[in-house]
Amino acid sequence: MPEPAEDVVHEQDLARYGYRQELSRQLRFRDLIAYGLVYMVPIAPMAIFGSVYAGSGGMVALAYGIGVVALVFTAFSYAQMVRAFPMSGSVYNYAGRGISAPVGFLAGWVILLDYVLVPGLLYLVASVAMHSTVPAVPVWLWLLGFVAVNTVVNSVGIRMTAVVTRVMLVGELIVLAIFLAVAGWALATGKGRFSWEAFYNADTFTWPVVAGAVSIAVLSFLGFDGISMLAEESKGGSRQIGRAMAAVLVLAGVLFVAQTWLAAMLVPDPAGLLAEGDPNGTAFYDAAQVAGGGWLATLCAVATAIAWGLPNSMVAQVATSRLLYAMARDRQLPAFLAKVSIRRNVPINATLLTGVVSLVLGLYMATRADGITLLSSLINFGAMVAFLVLHVSVVVHHLIRQRSGNWWAHLVMPGIGFAILAYVVVNANIAAQRLGLAWLALGMVVLAGLYVSGRRPALSGLAPVQPQSRHVERV
Repeated sequence: MPEPAEDVVHEQDLARYGYRQELSRQLRFRDLIAYGLVYMVPIAPMAIFGSVYAGSGGMVALAYGIGVVALVFTAFSYAQMVRAFPMSGSVYNYAGRGISAPVGFLAGWVILLDYVLVPGLLYLVASVAMHSTVPAVPVWLWLLGFVAVNTVVNSVGIRMTAVVTRVMLVGELIVLAIFLAVAGWALATGKGRFSWEAFYNADTFTWPVVAGAVSIAVLSFLGFDGISMLAEESKGGSRQIGRAMAAVLVLAGVLFVAQTWLAAMLVPDPAGLLAEGDPNGTAFYDAAQVAGGGWLATLCAVATAIAWGLPNSMVAQVATSRLLYAMARDRQLPAFLAKVSIRRNVPINATLLTGVVSLVLGLYMATRADGITLLSSLINFGAMVAFLVLHVSVVVHHLIRQRSGNWWAHLVMPGIGFAILAYVVVNANIAAQRLGLAWLALGMVVLAGLYVSGRRPALSGLAPVQPQSRHVERV
């Protein structure tokens, strides 16, 4: 049966950069929307609501609102670069081809801090939550179960992942709709206190405080960028990827602001939460109990645990494996990670390795009192630094190299996005800054090692070339 004309065009786009179409193009626009929403988790703020509330001086809805605005500019820059370089690899490819291969390596190294750690964090949060709900089952067993299920599903193929995540997404949206309805009714009948302080509180507002809270809230938004990893598996190509990223970001942002605003008005002890924080991570569920009782609190807690442990970590594993695959086929990571299953059209070794690393990381961090906080801070720092590099790559590639006359799209928009994120990074958690910079320094050491060993980072197709077959082994 002949291939659709659009698929032939997409394969030709890859061929210009020396790659063959090896992953399976099966994802439609609705699949990308579902993937992005599941990765971001529509109910994600439930898990970190207390931390963002305390960090923002109660202005939790404002923190999420600013997060949407900041990342809209980032989504716009992603759309510019995915059209220029329609392939897997995200910031690694965009910086490497838009600026230079060594910069691309460092960008890929920094974003690895995000992508490799994210699944481990998700499994850990979910396992701890499920253990608190079902104490008879230890954390390590929940971790093992979540990792095993997701690795099997992702190894079967991208279509299976898409089907499972759509089903899970429907469940999350139902739970969120129930919370919004019950919370809204509770406020209308006199429970809680109606207020706009979640958007602005003159007593606690300062820009550094809000920026610090945004650096935590960003964790809920991570995932919209993961859609760019599916550029070689999307039926609609790069333009569809860009549209999906923007749509998912706006949809999730509206849901995040709505649920955190309602929860902020139902917090039973606002002063206590501001003073003591939320060490047990139960602030949102306490607000849900005020709204509807114990059943609603339990429903939200279990739904959040399952969402983080299954669909969210499932798509995070997909994104991580595609990044490893993209870097490995360019010989910047071990070649075995570039092996693709002939039967399933998935990077099987990268998928399995991601599962193993997530399991080991989750088990280790479960033994640390600060495990969840430490992982969250590192992930956010890595993502935001990578986003900064993305904005620079737009300017360098389009405005300087291509001599684009579109100053709005290729200078103003990425410039604003860079400025907002830079301010957030400067005001982020100090420990995250130190550890993140240490990771970047380690990346520079690895880069130096590549130069010494004669494996200087180089990307095929920086000028159009013929397809090559050396970069990937198939199993």
